[in-house]
Amino acid sequence: MRHENVCIETLGYVLPPNVVSSETLFDLLKATLERLRIPWEGLQALTGVEERRFWDRGIPVHRPAAQAARKALDASGVPASDVGCLVSTSVCKDYIEPSTASLVHGELGLGPDCLNFDVGNACLAFMNGISIVASMIEKGQIRAGIVVDAESARDVTEATVKRLQSETTDGDKLREQFAALTLGSGAVAAVLTHRSISRSQHRLLGHVSQADTRYSKVCLGTPTEMVTDQKTLLQAGLALANRTWGLACRTFDWTRDNIDFFICHQVGATHHRMFFEGLGLDLAKSFVTFPFLGNVGPASVPLTLALACERGKVKKGDRVALMGIGSGLNCAMMDVLW
Repeated sequence: MRHENVCIETLGYVLPPNVVSSETLFDLLKATLERLRIPWEGLQALTGVEERRFWDRGIPVHRPAAQAARKALDASGVPASDVGCLVSTSVCKDYIEPSTASLVHGELGLGPDCLNFDVGNACLAFMNGISIVASMIEKGQIRAGIVVDAESARDVTEATVKRLQSETTDGDKLREQFAALTLGSGAVAAVLTHRSISRSQHRLLGHVSQADTRYSKVCLGTPTEMVTDQKTLLQAGLALANRTWGLACRTFDWTRDNIDFFICHQVGATHHRMFFEGLGLDLAKSFVTFPFLGNVGPASVPLTLALACERGKVKKGDRVALMGIGSGLNCAMMDVLW
């Protein structure tokens, strides 16, 4: 789908205060790793995740989501009365119901005419939320909207460490549970506007997506456990990314040379390298956040974009490709003129 009138006006984010190093986690698993004769340094090198962040205990996940949304909204200059839709894409939730979106809507004090709902699609949900709000703006249904996400990795990480400390843990169990130890926490929001009221003119030019749900069970997550067939997930994900890249090239006239910067979902070092090698892309045109944030799920792409802009990696006028693969399997790519 192509867009003529949609802008990613502003981004806002909040990072948790508690930094937890991978060395600290692996130290908790020292007995298991020694019994299995697996050096923790090798595991860290494989993932590239050196640390991740946790929220303070007892903090409801919708609260940092609302803080990130407030930052983005304040920076945009868009009146709250102009926000016609708020979409929350968080995997982590405080409650089964009500929606996280309604909690954030209430914290922001948005009006009764502002539609609010949750969208869930693993690590692609934020990109899906952008697509939904962008389509509403393009059709003239709303003038502005907010997409928001907050993730908390504390519960699943601590539960996984406890399981893997068992004397019955073998190599297979470690491999299928290991991905949970790469997860991180964070909150991020984007304000999207109609081009006519945009001050930034960071244009969202379009989006494409592809699915391969034959692999919908290779990564299964609950609030306290994530079981992953990592080899199959990587191979199938890269194959799907190649097909989605081909569709994006046909839709947006992309080439490997006419994109200035790539913002990708941050899983870890091996996945990131193989993704770029598989598509024949220049790794130097990317910015990585997984070493200090870990895999922050659907918050990963917008957080990486926000930090890349903040650090001068993405500049005004750059053509930026937003790219992600999520459990399911699904893959999405977006064309942005920053």
